[in-house]
Amino acid sequence: MSLFARDGRGLSVSSPGCVSVLRTASTSFVCISHNRCFSVSAAHCSSSSLTPPQQQTPSYSYVIIGAGSAGCVLANRLTEDAHESVLLLEAGPKDKWLGSTRLSWKVHMPAALTYNLCDDKYRGGSGPLHVSRGKTNHPLHRAFIEAGQQSGYPFTDDMNGYQQEGLGWMDMTIYKGKRWSSASAYLRPVLGRANLKTEVRCLTTKILFSGNRAVGVEYMQNGQTKRVFADKEVILSGGAINSPQLLMLSGVGNADDLKQLSIPVVQHLPGVGSNLQDHLELYVQQQCTQPITLYKAQKPFHMIKIGLEWLTMFTGYGATAHLESGGFIRSRPHVSHPDIQFHFLPSQVIDHGRVASKIEAYQVHVGPLRSTSIGWMKLKSTNPLDHPYIQPNYLSTDIDVWEFRECVKLSREIFAQKAFEPFRGLEVQPGSQVQSDSDIDAFVREKADTAYHPSCTCKMGSPSDPMAVVDPNTQVLGLEHLRVVDASIMPSIVSGNLNAPTIMIAEKVADLIRGRPALIDADIPVYKPGTLDTQR
Repeated sequence: MSLFARDGRGLSVSSPGCVSVLRTASTSFVCISHNRCFSVSAAHCSSSSLTPPQQQTPSYSYVIIGAGSAGCVLANRLTEDAHESVLLLEAGPKDKWLGSTRLSWKVHMPAALTYNLCDDKYRGGSGPLHVSRGKTNHPLHRAFIEAGQQSGYPFTDDMNGYQQEGLGWMDMTIYKGKRWSSASAYLRPVLGRANLKTEVRCLTTKILFSGNRAVGVEYMQNGQTKRVFADKEVILSGGAINSPQLLMLSGVGNADDLKQLSIPVVQHLPGVGSNLQDHLELYVQQQCTQPITLYKAQKPFHMIKIGLEWLTMFTGYGATAHLESGGFIRSRPHVSHPDIQFHFLPSQVIDHGRVASKIEAYQVHVGPLRSTSIGWMKLKSTNPLDHPYIQPNYLSTDIDVWEFRECVKLSREIFAQKAFEPFRGLEVQPGSQVQSDSDIDAFVREKADTAYHPSCTCKMGSPSDPMAVVDPNTQVLGLEHLRVVDASIMPSIVSGNLNAPTIMIAEKVADLIRGRPALIDADIPVYKPGTLDTQR
């Protein structure tokens, strides 16, 4: 399955907003209600708890749970067929700004991306998801890329093209100064379709079953419990935490755990909530001797100025994520694909931007891409409002600790190159006193933090795999008319950010549902290092 292969070639398309001088981009969506109601008999369901026959219950061809990276794509693609109807349920509010073979899992890039920067053999050019690069041309970004080359790493002019290994300019889903989420790309343009209904502030609490067939869902909205039926499929796109939580609340998961909470078992699948994987990262920070960082931009006066420019023209410092350079390298010789990722930022970030920077400084976000630590999540109770127990087991293996130690050492090496001489001040973090392996390890354990890439908790696999949750068609094993379509189905985490791969998963599944054929292997070449005897 090429989409999920552990080959190090994960996409590097980054979502903006990790930094920020000012949070300007919107991530949710506008809801337009098409008050359509279909009469459905309760004979569809054997449970006496479902709606009595005399009542009318809404019914749609497909009910999609979650309007995130995958759900918005599915809502768009499935309603391209006018005879199908879709209900998209989202727990969040309206957008306040606007009122199983390798070949079969190839993804059709042109369906997703609008990208006119480089070679179109590796991507599309007419899709709804706009991808661009930063426009600040900041001297510190140029210094980082040059320093990487001075350290022996190649320059790559296209992180999603022929050669992904090396340092260069990063791709971002930003369009005309605004974050271009899947809601912007896929959902907003089709909200007027008569066969699409979206509902917000809906917390889905249970999947409704008739035997082993999913027939609908139960959800809470504005303090009321509601039900809706799905004539064809229920599709979970709630993400790597919500999707397994909803499965377990509905009786799909480890039977022993469900019985302890007195949840009737619909299907014993011990893999639900297991195999939790995530990317960790930390910041290596250096003082800057010149007043060219984003330090002043975080002052109240400048924030107002930046905000006004963005609100009126969608330009300026508020129109970029500022993580405009970065790269992928190998941690050591004989590693076949890059396993460390960099994002460079011409600013200091403290606690994900919750605390304002106090000095002129720059930093690199760095972390391993293929950590071996595996976590899990379980229900805390039968109350859907209770957050589940989450145990990521970060840094629980020796190799993960070693890789992070290398991340710190390699980042320091890049910052020590000649390209940074005009800007280099004292090291802020870890600090010059942190030199020994044990000191670096202690720093890593104190400062490493999630990159917010939870995945793999409903992993795809063969029915013979006792920990698999969905089959290669994304259908939940042992059940009918129920799919999971989000980052939770990845068997192992991809080597890069999750947004674009998750969108691509949804594009592929939409084709599967609609009966569209798999792509023909285009046999496009990809870079391979001349030797694995060196990492550079």
